Amino acid sequence: MIVPFAAGLKPALHALADPHFAASDVRRYYDTHTPGFMRHGQGGRLGAIHRAVWGPGVADRDRAFRYVEDLILRELDTFPTDHPIEVLDLGCGVGGSLTYLAQQRPLRGVGITLSPVQARAGRARIAALGLADQIEIVDGDYNALPPALTGVDLAYAIESFVHGPSPERFLEEAARVLAPGGRLVVCDDFRTDHGQTRAARTLAQFARGWHVNTLIAPEELRALAARAGLEPIRTTDLTPWLELGRPRDRAIGLLAAAVGWIPSISTRLAPLIGGAALQRGLARGGALVASH
Repeated sequence: MIVPFAAGLKPALHALADPHFAASDVRRYYDTHTPGFMRHGQGGRLGAIHRAVWGPGVADRDRAFRYVEDLILRELDTFPTDHPIEVLDLGCGVGGSLTYLAQQRPLRGVGITLSPVQARAGRARIAALGLADQIEIVDGDYNALPPALTGVDLAYAIESFVHGPSPERFLEEAARVLAPGGRLVVCDDFRTDHGQTRAARTLAQFARGWHVNTLIAPEELRALAARAGLEPIRTTDLTPWLELGRPRDRAIGLLAAAVGWIPSISTRLAPLIGGAALQRGLARGGALVASH
């Protein structure tokens, strides 16, 4: 089963004109930028590289960074409690989500990341929290999961689906490892521009800045999931609860516009340039919209 709820736009770049990023490019992107994300990002202390969602009942920033994970906890609570639930994080970053879930519920978990830098940081986080007997992080590609990995009750991908070059392969692999009655949660950006010309430049900047390979419409995701044998359950749009237009974001947008065309600088500022484009798209409400 697939439960798409997410944060941001709407998945993927299947239809953008920019060339796909190879797995090595995505790996290099996260190897390069993860230390900065953790050092300067507002969610770094929590191990959260994804965005904050100020949903119903959220009163502080820590809870906003945990909002999507708390939605996943609700899914975990639908499973029997007579044995630990098998959980798989597809694109686990530094293990912030996986360790949080393991602290809240009895589970056994595996996290997959392309980035050796993230994997090392995640293993250190797991050891520091005393969770090594419950969860592990594996260097790998969620489009080619370990053959022995099966029997997963719940798999999820938080803001990682867009990086993969093939949504079909992602869904096929997820379906392969899920146990009967298992669920898949996808939380990511999806496109809703419906081919609008004015959205093309914003989409391209977002894709280049964040190394996005897959940006599809929600209905495309549902169709591909059905083809992989996954039954869509529901979709939740988180866009209304994202922070848009903060002074910090406006300043970053101006900086990106001023220097983003300089190759040597644009490489270093890629996450900021991509984030500024994402903010513009979400604010327009039709260029790239919605957090699913």
